Amino acid sequence: MEDETPLRERLVDVGADMLATEGIGALGLREIARRAGVSHGAPRRYFPTHRSLLSAVAARGFDALKDRLDAAVDPAGDPRTQVCRLAEAYVGFAVEHRPMFELMFRHDLLESGDDGDGADAADGLPRLRDKTLPMFASVVALIARHRQDAARERPPGPGNAPAVAPRPEDAPAAVAAVFWANVHGIAQLWNWGSLSLTLGAPAPGDPHAHESLAPLIARAVDAHLGPANP
Repeated sequence: MEDETPLRERLVDVGADMLATEGIGALGLREIARRAGVSHGAPRRYFPTHRSLLSAVAARGFDALKDRLDAAVDPAGDPRTQVCRLAEAYVGFAVEHRPMFELMFRHDLLESGDDGDGADAADGLPRLRDKTLPMFASVVALIARHRQDAARERPPGPGNAPAVAPRPEDAPAAVAAVFWANVHGIAQLWNWGSLSLTLGAPAPGDPHAHESLAPLIARAVDAHLGPANP
């Protein structure tokens, strides 16, 4: 029976399946078209370039990551706890979906939406920056709320540090950016096997072995948000 899935979605489905089983190197435009059962020129109707098709595949990954983070985080909960949960979910996704995670951040292969190529969102192609920026904004909001809570608990006065003018590098967005880089580095080094060598952690062959990274993630949170009980 002929696949009734619209061609655009079928091409992305095929690309995502190939990525999961064969890695980024397998994602040739002709091969994706062949496995989708269409001529090698057919994808051009929806994806003018190879990069635009890979971007559509990567967009699936960002949607899945967002779902994972949304399920892990309670925006109304204690912000410090939510930052920890968000980081653990991020690392878990990176480990469990390694090929997709690698593609999502291969900006040399993707169209982020601000590449200067004149692309217009009206063409229906995914703009990856529109998927990543809201996720980053949610981290910034959690860090800002943590700061506000900490300030209420420790107002300037006897026994507490005096208030000082905030530095640009201490702004929630700057802290969020450095924290993201830290957590992303943990995920990447784990996937490469480096952390299991340096920390004596379990080898990454066990799909749940990355759960041993929770203490390391907690240390990263301490480093960027301050100790839980100063």
